[in-house]
Amino acid sequence: MTKLKVAVLMGGDSSERVVSLNSGSEVVYNLSKKKYEVLSVDMPSEIDKLTEFKPDIAFLVLHGKSGEDGAIQGYLETRGIKYTGSGVMASAVGMDKMIFRKVMESEGILMAPLTTETPCVVKPVDGGSSVGVSIVKQQNKLTKAIVEAKEYSKEAIVEKYIEGLELSCGVLGNDLPVVLPIIEIHPKNPFFDYEAKYVDGMADEICPARISPALQRKVEAITLKVYKAVKANGFARVDMIVREGKIFVLEINTLPGMTKNSLLPKEARAAGISYSKLLDKIIELGLE
Repeated sequence: MTKLKVAVLMGGDSSERVVSLNSGSEVVYNLSKKKYEVLSVDMPSEIDKLTEFKPDIAFLVLHGKSGEDGAIQGYLETRGIKYTGSGVMASAVGMDKMIFRKVMESEGILMAPLTTETPCVVKPVDGGSSVGVSIVKQQNKLTKAIVEAKEYSKEAIVEKYIEGLELSCGVLGNDLPVVLPIIEIHPKNPFFDYEAKYVDGMADEICPARISPALQRKVEAITLKVYKAVKANGFARVDMIVREGKIFVLEINTLPGMTKNSLLPKEARAAGISYSKLLDKIIELGLE
């Protein structure tokens, strides 16, 4: 049987390089060597490896700029190489928090309002993994937080701080996407920051979430609405906060983390999908 040639693209030069390398190593290790011929590609320095390897598909495990923003997707399309996850447009929209907000507003999807007053959350406009994100509760510390966020991005976005139940819901599929079990997150830190996401024991993550059937249906419906609104493909994860019955969408991750601590693999596991089977499914969707 001819093996499928899979190039796993990881690394990149964004602030999320370490996370990407961890995810990529996990993917390479768990891809079935009986089914696939696997090549690890540390981006961008090893991009020329693709020319000689001639992959059937590129498995993208990149985060942040040049990986999650549509740039590498566009490059692969010019080379005629299929890839996992969303296309150029969905990737770009999902990465830019202001553009994403405009799309959500047009769909009537609730998000935390923009503000100039505390308490608020300051974020880089196009970052991920909560790098450069801070909660500001005192007005005299807002300017400093904005300056720090801009160290990771060209602009910062300031949203009203909403305290509530943090939920995340994964999606698998192209034209007929399906939701994975919802996960509830209780970070040990003030919010689900970089440490809480990637250090064992820094957040309690419960899947399936302990929420009412009615709220579950609402979260699933909003997740699919967000996924379809940005025209996502393959797989993604939608993060949100619930307060007093209202669901506020935080973001869509079009290339969610794939480490052993990551949310999407945990959600898949709760649905009876092993990590290696999840990788198979993501590749299958990328080849459609």
